[in-house]
Amino acid sequence: MGRLIFLFAVVAVIYWLIKSYLRQSPKQDAPESSEEMVCCAQCGVHLPKSESILAGGEYFCCEAHRRERAGRSE
Repeated sequence: MGRLIFLFAVVAVIYWLIKSYLRQSPKQDAPESSEEMVCCAQCGVHLPKSESILAGGEYFCCEAHRRERAGRSE
C-alpha cells in the first residue's frame, strides 16, 4: 500500500511538472511589419502602398487604371 501511494505521488509530481512546463507562455515572434494599404482610385481594390502607382495625388493598382482615369479627367 505504501508503494502505491509513493508511486501515485511520483506520477502526480511528474504530471504537475509537465503541465506547468507546457503552460509557460510561448515566446512571441516579433510582429510582422505592416504596410499602409491604399485604395485604387479606378476600381477600388486595396493594395500595399509600395505596390501602387501614385499619380495626381491618387493611387492606382496598375498602369492601365492610371491611364483610364487620366483619359476621363482630360
